[in-house]
Amino acid sequence: MELLLAIFRALGDPSRLRILLLLRGLELAVGEIARVLQQSQPRVSRHLRIMAEAGLVERVKEGAWVFVRLGPAATTSPVLAAIDALAGADDLAAADREQLAVVRAERRAAVEAWFDDHAAAWEQERSLHSREAGVEAAIRAALLDGGSLGDLVDVGTGTGRMIELLGGQARTALGIDRSPEMLRLARNRLDAAGLAQARVQAGDMYALPLGAAAADTIVLHQVLHFADDPAAVLAESSRVLRPGGRLLVVDLMPHENEALRAERRHLRLGFAEEAVLAWLAEAGLQGEVAARLPPEARTELGVTLWIGRKP
Repeated sequence: MELLLAIFRALGDPSRLRILLLLRGLELAVGEIARVLQQSQPRVSRHLRIMAEAGLVERVKEGAWVFVRLGPAATTSPVLAAIDALAGADDLAAADREQLAVVRAERRAAVEAWFDDHAAAWEQERSLHSREAGVEAAIRAALLDGGSLGDLVDVGTGTGRMIELLGGQARTALGIDRSPEMLRLARNRLDAAGLAQARVQAGDMYALPLGAAAADTIVLHQVLHFADDPAAVLAESSRVLRPGGRLLVVDLMPHENEALRAERRHLRLGFAEEAVLAWLAEAGLQGEVAARLPPEARTELGVTLWIGRKP
């Protein structure tokens, strides 16, 4: 009875109802929620505390940011079903979703501008983490087991290093990136490497320019921490993956280097192993941790490799 009353009290405020519908299928930062609702962050935080006490949301602190997601499905699914039956969540949340799209578009535009401005220094950006030679050796060990990689897709290819590293073991290799300057550098790199079966093209990691079941191997190398919706990126990669195919995710271990948000446009400060494994499972993939590369020096960041296999 107490839980039921807490849920009804939590949803008795219009702002909290709007927050619940905003979070449907999407994890958001508190600041994003505040911008959409046009309320102060302290006020939004009070709403979230009430909702968390009712089991409607969960909050995860990451550096100076707090991310919010729906609470356990056992609590939230019946509540959302009741809202749908009584009022229609799509109608209630339409204006907020439009405003959220504006907020997210501004953030993505800032990330893309940073990439265009820093394309030439992208290799140094990646080498700030665990020593790149060790990361690349772990990538090869995770993927190269004596057979061909088949049709390889490198999502967020940057300057094309992953295609250069793995393309020789693939039937075809495609690098996808949104930055024209990155693609220019990648083309030059692949031409110099003589990889005739490799090419690059413009594309969005949330909507890959490929049909379903088009790839045997997909790589996301140091890409996910730039994503405002990592689960959606993995789901889109899974859509493109053929049965029996593999998705390799290479990204940072959780850290507290808040400066990377402002200076390098990182949206997430690394990932816990269980978070990525949960997203892989939601995307229909059988996930496992392929390698862990802890930092070797105080100035480095650790790296984790995950493999997701499509049944």
